[in-house]
Amino acid sequence: MQPSTMTAIAIRDGKGEADALHPVALPMPVPAEGQVLIRVRAAGVNRPDIVQRLGSYPPPPGAPETLGLEVAGEIVHGAGRWRPGDRVCALLGGGGYATHALADARHVLPIPDGLDWVHAAALPETVFTVYANVFEHGALQADEWLLVHGATSGIGVAAIQMARAAGAHVLACSRGAEKAAQARALGAEVSVDTRTEDFAEVARAHGGVDVALDMVGAPAFEATLRALNRGGRIVYIAALGGAVLDVPVMRLMQKQAVLTGSTLRPRSADEKARLAEAVERRVWPWIAEGRVRAVVDRTFPLADAAAAHAYLEAGAHVGKVVLEVA
Repeated sequence: MQPSTMTAIAIRDGKGEADALHPVALPMPVPAEGQVLIRVRAAGVNRPDIVQRLGSYPPPPGAPETLGLEVAGEIVHGAGRWRPGDRVCALLGGGGYATHALADARHVLPIPDGLDWVHAAALPETVFTVYANVFEHGALQADEWLLVHGATSGIGVAAIQMARAAGAHVLACSRGAEKAAQARALGAEVSVDTRTEDFAEVARAHGGVDVALDMVGAPAFEATLRALNRGGRIVYIAALGGAVLDVPVMRLMQKQAVLTGSTLRPRSADEKARLAEAVERRVWPWIAEGRVRAVVDRTFPLADAAAAHAYLEAGAHVGKVVLEVA
């Protein structure tokens, strides 16, 4: 018999520092038409979760107030092609930091063979974000060069691998020699320690880049534009260093450059379903072939979500941080 309550992680007083996260008992969610109920075994921790915890990224209408944008687990209540017992991972609008979570059946994907719960939970939010921004908005093609800022972040390690799997080249930017070496080990052909090197000069020495995936924002803009080839695309997925750009319009015009970017969470359910189909068709075979793998830096028990957030905020991680759910 299904229990009437579940354990989830809530934010004390609605927002705060990492220690505001604490376990609570909440009513068991009830699936609506077209939704599945997942018994969560692992949940990815992402920077948007931190931004929501701080009060700056409210969930979209209809999404749970609790955190968590990606999970892996077993189907409890099926819908669409999913049946009870299926091993799945899923993109959520929220609510993943819990023992149970609801998902649109169209946003659920099968766990690739050989992946455990933890590594499967590290995939959806990251892979969807990279695919939408690098391959759709950025239109990265084989033999082009991708510049990746924050190359050892969860997004960065996925972007390096997915670009290489698609036949593109990668110039990775990281802070520190150790992280630069780790980005190189993941497949970046050129890896820059931005503390000691001018990444734009390195990029120009290698013929420039065609697409830049940027989560830094304003502090990196001038150099990123300098690194860009004619017709290049700068794609923003965050602006951790500053959100307001001083754009030299004439240089932008001369380079025929495109500035674009997107967020994933506010997209419509239909748009996320389209992305899920594209990801399963194109990226899932790369995972099955071992060309793209989930990189997990560290795991924490669900009850230690506060420690997981503090660890992610410290910035020493390489890849993803994941909560394990008993």
